[in-house]
Amino acid sequence: MHPFALIPWLDPETIINAAGPWALVVVCFIIFAETGLLVGFLLPGDTLLIMAGLLSNPVTHAPNGVFGINVWIVGLLIGLSAFLGGEVGYLIGRKGGPAVFERKESGLFSRSNVDRTNAFFERYGGVTVILARFVPIVRTFAPVAAGVGKMAWHKYSLYNLIGAVIWGFGLTVIGYLVSLIPGVGEFVASYIDVILLAAVAGTLVFIVWHYFAEKRKVKREMAAGSDGVIDPKEARDLVLEPEAFDEKQDGSRGDAPRL
Repeated sequence: MHPFALIPWLDPETIINAAGPWALVVVCFIIFAETGLLVGFLLPGDTLLIMAGLLSNPVTHAPNGVFGINVWIVGLLIGLSAFLGGEVGYLIGRKGGPAVFERKESGLFSRSNVDRTNAFFERYGGVTVILARFVPIVRTFAPVAAGVGKMAWHKYSLYNLIGAVIWGFGLTVIGYLVSLIPGVGEFVASYIDVILLAAVAGTLVFIVWHYFAEKRKVKREMAAGSDGVIDPKEARDLVLEPEAFDEKQDGSRGDAPRL
């Protein structure tokens, strides 16, 4: 008997059974938020995708893993969430325009994150929408930057779809394949309660750490002379030129952005 079995609502198995598909809803929302909302960069998307794949192994929780849904459906739903998040981020930028960047810098927003994203577009062009999926922070700001810069919607959506499938669906399936390695699935099944608690705690720690790291960065910038506020003129300066979304044929656009 599990030590928490005498208190049903604390028993991990009871929690898992009760959560079922709702646990997947939470995962999909986090993936959506990471590319659909400007505060999403605080979320640990890559780790969450691998974890979702690991927990989809039937060995961990019969018959279809923790979520109670076949891993291929799990991957498709997560990929769809990533795609929709990217579309919402683009629309926010397109409708909001440069005003989206007019705000006080804080742990939730900083000009350096926008500059970093712009550097990717200037280096790689529109394909940044795909590449950004694998780069924390950039994947949050790329859809908005593309929208503000009025990147052609059909071109953006195509790249967004490709990136969402490769990243959202792909990493989830990779996590599942890892769970098929002899001993891995059994290990996850034996310690699933610990793994779930560690995943939740790890996510919270990541969010808090990232928030304060961004806040410290803003404070350093202000100490160096920045007023910590992006005014309308500065916001307009952050808007990418149309050429930034063109495909780059060579490496003549300068040094590669730092990851």
